[in-house]
Amino acid sequence: MSTEKAGQYPFTRGIYPNMYRDRLWTMRQYAGFTSAEKSNKRYRNLLDQGVTGLSVAFDLPTQMGYDSDHAMADGEIGRVGVPIATLEDMEILLKDIPLGEVSTSMTINATAAILLAFYVMVAQKNGVNTNSLRGTVQNDILKEYISRGTHIYPPKQSLRIVTDIFEYCNRQMPQWNTISISGYHIREAGATAAQELAFTFSNGIAYVQAALDRGLDLDDFAPRISFFFNAQMDFFEEIAKFRAARRIWARIIKERFNANNEKSMMCRFHVQTAGSSLAAQQIDNNVVRTAFEALSAVLGGTQSLHTNARDEALALPTEASTQLALRTQQVIAHEAGVTNAVDPLAGSWYVEKTTDRLEEEAFELIKKVDDLGGAISAIETSYIQEEIARSSYNYQKKVDSGEQIVVGVNKFEHSEPEQIDLHAINQDAVHRQLKRLNRYKDNREKGDVDQALSQLRSAAEGDANLMPLIIHCVKNKCSLGEISYTLRNVFGDYTPA
Repeated sequence: MSTEKAGQYPFTRGIYPNMYRDRLWTMRQYAGFTSAEKSNKRYRNLLDQGVTGLSVAFDLPTQMGYDSDHAMADGEIGRVGVPIATLEDMEILLKDIPLGEVSTSMTINATAAILLAFYVMVAQKNGVNTNSLRGTVQNDILKEYISRGTHIYPPKQSLRIVTDIFEYCNRQMPQWNTISISGYHIREAGATAAQELAFTFSNGIAYVQAALDRGLDLDDFAPRISFFFNAQMDFFEEIAKFRAARRIWARIIKERFNANNEKSMMCRFHVQTAGSSLAAQQIDNNVVRTAFEALSAVLGGTQSLHTNARDEALALPTEASTQLALRTQQVIAHEAGVTNAVDPLAGSWYVEKTTDRLEEEAFELIKKVDDLGGAISAIETSYIQEEIARSSYNYQKKVDSGEQIVVGVNKFEHSEPEQIDLHAINQDAVHRQLKRLNRYKDNREKGDVDQALSQLRSAAEGDANLMPLIIHCVKNKCSLGEISYTLRNVFGDYTPA
């Protein structure tokens, strides 16, 4: 058994010496509903139930840079998250939430700079100093080209905005995590555990290099980089994956980028249980799946965790199912005894061997990406996408043939219909959102809006940091769609080859 201790490079056993014996992971529940009002109610309820960090889900129009009144938003308003088109929407979303005390994670990428600007303005209007704001903006645009598709601009221009956020937060929001580099969606698209690690860290290498090229100091921004991983059903492999992740990133930052600050080498990550493992059939089985996945994340040393709800294969979760998902984390934390020891599976021949294997396989794939010219080149040539598609196809073949058993789906099935209460989209809320947006746009100084957008356009045509200009647009009541459209006019839209 290795003599390595937690809190020491390369952090295989954990980034802190005592891990959960000193402090539990942040318990987040990802949520966003048809209206900012209803989402705010859910957030306040979650805080009352013991959640220690909020995680905001935005609807597709918001993710893609469209206001709720745009033709492209029709039929999608509030379906997979909350619609946020204006500063007023964000103020309603965050009403009565202590922003100086609560850590907020926003799952947003192409429009991350705009949503962060909204958040900053709400905090300032409530008298909260931006120096005290804690949270994360996902801001991981490269994985959008790989697995999700909610990109707007071409990769090079998108990477510029990512780096602008790095630079701005480094100066103005020192406690804010400027990026959550996401393996979650890569895994959801069908990647293996080794591919999830390799392609996530290849993206991370690209972000670090872009920031260095901007002139930022590695040990200034690297400690604010975080990651977002998936917890799948192969229990011991997932535990080993999280252990390997810390070791891989520590080696990359120290050996490749010559970091001096040990905090720069720490792979801090959030975990969400696997949406792709949830089944629409026999949904109570999803509670068991989520519990095992959450336990693997805890045994693997996560800093933050979201547990999926039983009904999420069918709809946005109900309040009752969300509470049960949170209780799953709380039972693990307070009843299971797994927090009494640091990295309790260290020394297990199987876990240690699997940790080593995943590290080796991940570095082999990282080298392949490097040989192609890095993450952006590997994305533009579709290498990464094709590798994931191949893995996904191979897994589905195993499910279809019965080689991979999914309980209640391809074995142990029953045909009796289940009576399930599901969350429904409130069309009245959609109408209220559109009415509020129209009123917001009508009651503002058009000259101020036009001038702010013109200044943003000029900055985009040059090389200035765009964050202060975007915040200026928000102050002058520009909408998310108007800001995105201005940048679209300069950068263009990305169309996959």
